[in-house]
Amino acid sequence: MKERADEYFVLMEKRRTTRHFSTREVPSELIDLAVKTAGTAPSGAHLQPWTFVAISNSDLKQKIRVAAESEEDKFYSERIPPAWKEVLDPLGTDHIKEHITDAPWTVVMFRHNKRQRENGEWAPTYYSQESCGIAAGLFISAIHNMGLVTLTHTPSPMKFLGEILGRGEHEVAMLLMPVGYPAEGALVPDIERKSLAEILVKIE
Repeated sequence: MKERADEYFVLMEKRRTTRHFSTREVPSELIDLAVKTAGTAPSGAHLQPWTFVAISNSDLKQKIRVAAESEEDKFYSERIPPAWKEVLDPLGTDHIKEHITDAPWTVVMFRHNKRQRENGEWAPTYYSQESCGIAAGLFISAIHNMGLVTLTHTPSPMKFLGEILGRGEHEVAMLLMPVGYPAEGALVPDIERKSLAEILVKIE
């Protein structure tokens, strides 16, 4: 067990986020497997309150990018709180989102904020935010395990994604994740992860 745990940590410790994607094709079945892996996540009342929409169509990705950059431009120039700007500035992020069109796939994760009964009536979901967070983590882990990269992008606000992709009102966009190979010379932020002592409290 310790050997397997060590091997998995070494694998995941190498995971990095990049905004620089190659246009190299990624087989559709790899996306299928990543979503199937995400679908193994535990969820409140086993309602599995998620939908993953995977887009490879260039025209549709371009439409999403235009809408995302419009919202992000307003965010960075007008809406960003000072405390948020303080932590984003060192990362060098801005409203330009070329990763949406460069990556061969853009995957949008939607969270279900309610569910439909067999009789057509609507009822609430439970712990959907937490459930989708776990599923997203498994998706990211699966992508890294394949030797691919992704980016957790949250354009603000994200309502336009549901409108462009024709999702129902009960589905709320939660994450936009381009998926592909890193571009040649891809850059990642020069950051350090917190130590175990900073993130773990043991009570024995």
